[in-house]
Amino acid sequence: MSPEKIVHKMMSNDLFSKWLGIEIISIKKGYCKLSSTISKEMTNGFNLAHGGICYSLADSCFAFTANSLGKISLTKSAEIRYLKKVELNDTIFAECKQNQKDSSLFTVNILNHKKEEIAIFKGIAHFTNKDWI
Repeated sequence: MSPEKIVHKMMSNDLFSKWLGIEIISIKKGYCKLSSTISKEMTNGFNLAHGGICYSLADSCFAFTANSLGKISLTKSAEIRYLKKVELNDTIFAECKQNQKDSSLFTVNILNHKKEEIAIFKGIAHFTNKDWI
């Protein structure tokens, strides 16, 4: 199954990613780029994007990238480092690449619409022996 078909199949069952308003910009084997725009429902008591929004966008990007390789994969561990605040109506972009030296390690860079880096997410994937069909 192609990376595009895998991700579209995943998205069709992913109600949370749909709620986030995720748009797929690009998907290739071992690579994914997504975007989402911060709505009022995504903000915290400071009227900034809740940290879970950046984490969730990055997590979806990571999942789509890992699964694009053709095996059903799950998150073994993940962490995020926040660098800048995200405000209401900001459009944020998540771009994930597979590590060249360690195929189970993925890095997601999250940028705002000004192309400023706002967070870095690192995830380790567990690849099952099940193919996407």
